[in-house]
Amino acid sequence: MKQRAKSALVLAACLTAGLWIIYFLTLPFQSTLLPGLGILPRQLQGLDGILFAPLLHAGTGHLISNSLPLLAFAFLVLLEGLRRFGAVLAICWLASGIGVWLFGGGLTIGVSGVVFGLFAYLMVRGFYNRDLMQILLGGALFLIYGSLLWGVLPTAAGVSWQSHLFGAAGGVVAAILLRRPRTGPQTGPENRNGPAGWRTRS
Repeated sequence: MKQRAKSALVLAACLTAGLWIIYFLTLPFQSTLLPGLGILPRQLQGLDGILFAPLLHAGTGHLISNSLPLLAFAFLVLLEGLRRFGAVLAICWLASGIGVWLFGGGLTIGVSGVVFGLFAYLMVRGFYNRDLMQILLGGALFLIYGSLLWGVLPTAAGVSWQSHLFGAAGGVVAAILLRRPRTGPQTGPENRNGPAGWRTRS
């Protein structure tokens, strides 16, 4: 477990650092890159933004606000393994991007939709996995980061609430699609399930 946590932290840090590297490398070209690779809703030339927009940020403040939650949420999902993280990330990435392209109000960039997706996944996965520890972790994350959920509503000018909303929806979809297969209750000392088949961690 210790080695897995170390690997998860390194990978999450590399992902976050990668966004900073991209930001500084593209900084001199932002006037053309942002409109060229951002999501332009309902325009064919904006479709590629579904893939590239989360990698771009309009300023250091924009990127700073996304970096800490991305690092924390990516680390927690990576504890489940790289393959699962890749699947969750892809679902949140695509859900956020497609939602913005269909329903967004203007040029959209930034990784915040993915951040909301990872957050939503961590919040609800325990209920679909019937895992008490994951439910408790989701509750703790809600207490710490619950104010983020206001971001799914159109409460701030210039902020893509559509990206947040559809990213969060992608996180819920990921939790449903990637839920663990349920097994019936077992008997004997090897049983590690709690009441009614609920899983606990040793």
